[in-house]
Amino acid sequence: MLSQTLKYAYYPGCVAQGACRELYLSTQSLTHALGIQLIELKKAACCGSGTFKENSQLLEDTVNARNIALAEELNLPLLTHCSTCQGVIGHVDQRLKESQSTDPAYLNQVNGLLAKEGCSPYRGSTEVKHLLYALVTDYGLEKISQRVTRNLSGIKCAAFYGCYLLRAQKSMPYDDPFQAEAVENVFRAVGATSIYYRGRTKCCGWPLSSYATTESFKMAGMHIQEALAAGADCIVTPCPLCHLNLDSRQPEVEKVIEKRLGLPVLHLPQLIALALGVSPKELGLKGHIVSTKPLLEKLGF
Repeated sequence: MLSQTLKYAYYPGCVAQGACRELYLSTQSLTHALGIQLIELKKAACCGSGTFKENSQLLEDTVNARNIALAEELNLPLLTHCSTCQGVIGHVDQRLKESQSTDPAYLNQVNGLLAKEGCSPYRGSTEVKHLLYALVTDYGLEKISQRVTRNLSGIKCAAFYGCYLLRAQKSMPYDDPFQAEAVENVFRAVGATSIYYRGRTKCCGWPLSSYATTESFKMAGMHIQEALAAGADCIVTPCPLCHLNLDSRQPEVEKVIEKRLGLPVLHLPQLIALALGVSPKELGLKGHIVSTKPLLEKLGF
C-alpha cells in the first residue's frame, strides 16, 4: 500500500471533455482504482495546443501561467492526461521558471496581466506532469503490477507516444525522447506484450490535418500499417489527439491509402484500468470508431 495518498491538481484539457469523453471517464476510473486523488481545475482554460504562440508568445505564457497558478494555489502538481497539454503547459512552466533569473521583467509582465484579471501570480512552485509519468515515477510500476486482477498476457500492444509528449519541452527527465520506454514498461507491468515498430515515437499527422488532410492520413496510415505488420492487436497512446487521428479518422485513412486496417486504438488509462478489473463499459471502449470487440474477446469479454 502507498504510505501517502497521491494528490494532483487535475487538468483534463478540452479533447477529453468533448471528442474523447472516454479518456476523461477512464482516467477517473483508473485513478479511483489506484487510490489517487484528483482535484479538477474547473476554472482552467484551454492551453491553446501550440496555436496561441503563433500570434503572441505572451498570450500563451499568460494563459498557461494562470493554469499553473491554479495548481499552485492548491500546492499540488498539475496533472494532465493530454500529451499536447503536457507539451504546451510544461514548456511554458520551464520558460517562466528560467525567466525568474534571466528575465524577471517578462515574468512581472505576465503576472501583471494576471493581476488585472484578479488571478493569482505564477510562482514557479510546482511541476507539470503527464499521467503516464505520474504512474511510472510517483505511483510505481511494481505497485501497479500488484493491483492487476486481469493479466493482459494474451494481447500485443503497440505504443504510440506522439511528438508533443517527448520533444515539446527542453528536457525530458522521465524518458529518452527518441528511445522511449515508459509506455512499454507499463505494458510489462500489466502483463501485455510490447510491440516495437518504427513510427511509435513519430508524429501521428494530426497537426497537418486541418490544411494537408491527405498527407496527415497517409502518415497515420503508415504508422498503423507498421504496427499491424509487427503483429499488434492494438495501439495504445497517451495522447488524445493521436487517438483522434488514429482511431476516429481510421476509416478516412483507409480510403486514402486504399487498404483495410481495423486496428483498435486505446487510451493508455483504458488499458491499465482493464488490467485492474474495470469493465469495458465503464471505460467507454464501445464508443471507439474502430471496434474494440476483437481485442476484448481475446481478453475473455
